[in-house]
Amino acid sequence: MAQTADEARSGPTAAPWAELLLAEREVLFRFISGLSDNDPHRAEDIVQEAMLRAWQAAEALDWDSRPIRLWLFTVARRLLIDEWRKNRAVPVGIAVEGFPAPVAADAADPSDRILDRLVLVDALRSLDRIHQEAVVHVHLLGRPGAEVARAVGIPVGTLKSRTHHGVRSLRRHLADRGVVAS
Repeated sequence: MAQTADEARSGPTAAPWAELLLAEREVLFRFISGLSDNDPHRAEDIVQEAMLRAWQAAEALDWDSRPIRLWLFTVARRLLIDEWRKNRAVPVGIAVEGFPAPVAADAADPSDRILDRLVLVDALRSLDRIHQEAVVHVHLLGRPGAEVARAVGIPVGTLKSRTHHGVRSLRRHLADRGVVAS
């Protein structure tokens, strides 16, 4: 009777496919290293994830008539692509031209506006890039959330969450410095 994947993981003897899987590790590592700019840590993470997936899917894989190397290379390459896509999110630039023209303020002293701006810039710099981007586009530039989400390439709900957490962090930052936020 064939050994199940759970029995192979817990039993004293390794499954016959475990040796086949381990034999492909070095070749897979070299393949992924070449694709990942020779970053050994990144390559190791991807190799481990591909091996884990093969281990978990051991019962569904055809170990006799199909070489496991092709399956592992495909899974590892897709993992690398997924990682690249996740990390390639490029922030939408914030240009000076995007800000509305300053409104004539009732403040008699223009230095108050300069001080407020410096405090705001300092607070915005304290935010993570993703929260900063959301707060600036939605609250400072007044762009609609759906438009910003589409430009950034994220769901509207994610943008709302980022904006909420960004504003909350701004308030906390200002409160820590004794600035009263209105």
